[in-house]
Amino acid sequence: MTATRSPRSLRTILVLAWALGGASFASIYPGSARAQAQPDTSDLGEVGNKLANPLSDLWALSFSANAPQFFDGDLNTGDPEVGGVLLFQPIMPFPLYGEGEDQWRLITRPIIPVVFSTPIPEGLNDFDHKGGIGDIQLPLVVSPSDRITGHFILGAGPVFLFPSATSHDLGQQQWAMGPAVVLGYKTENATFGVFPNYFWKIGEADQRASTPDVSQMSLLYFFNYKLPDAWQVGFHPTITYDHKAPSGNRWNVPIGLYIAKTVRLGRLPVNLKLGGEYSVVSEDLFGKRFQFRFEITPVIPSLIQNPILGK
Repeated sequence: MTATRSPRSLRTILVLAWALGGASFASIYPGSARAQAQPDTSDLGEVGNKLANPLSDLWALSFSANAPQFFDGDLNTGDPEVGGVLLFQPIMPFPLYGEGEDQWRLITRPIIPVVFSTPIPEGLNDFDHKGGIGDIQLPLVVSPSDRITGHFILGAGPVFLFPSATSHDLGQQQWAMGPAVVLGYKTENATFGVFPNYFWKIGEADQRASTPDVSQMSLLYFFNYKLPDAWQVGFHPTITYDHKAPSGNRWNVPIGLYIAKTVRLGRLPVNLKLGGEYSVVSEDLFGKRFQFRFEITPVIPSLIQNPILGK
């Protein structure tokens, strides 16, 4: 029988997500009291360029529907198994110190996976499909001021993994943390770079004896090119590596392509992306082979205007 988290744990996760969404809605609502200066969003093409930069000054809410996903491997001799997941990612750059080009920022981009259905191997050609909430990731990256970095994209800090999964099959049942780094370059029309994270176990939470201690990497590599009329083209797949997995099952290396356009819905800039990713390297036994991706990312007013540590 699959162990699940207590109703109290699930309620806590849902309340946190609801509170964050409510705070964001409050900032969007016309009656909001926050009437201070905001980042310029008049140029929709530039908004799309900024959203491609993990360390930009824009607040946003990213909803990425990765569906359908196709899984295959030696454990499956029939048609690929199908799954899907929604990744909710609030993008929150907190001003730390200074203003304008001299401002340092703390960027946090929690990833909350809501799994519609994912195939869980239980034997040869035997799969169970599970849904629920997966483990939440929380990077806290400090970015130096633009005056220091210039055209470079630089940031570093810790990243945390929380055992928030509602099923053992959807998470690690462990607390984990490690380093997160962002390295890249930006021009007037192009933005590109890498965003690697690495996790090591720091504590367990109802961990099964058969579940190995976390020692995993995820590496986002991204490229975005601004086209006329607020269109963009690029890619942003995530490479994963599991050091504790058997040989031949450690890496998943996808390549992909998307086309995007930034539009204005009411007074909010919204970035829309449509693309696909194919894993040129994937797990031998069973792993993700291909996925379609649709993203919608509304830009919201900054919830915090004044630098936390002063100007």
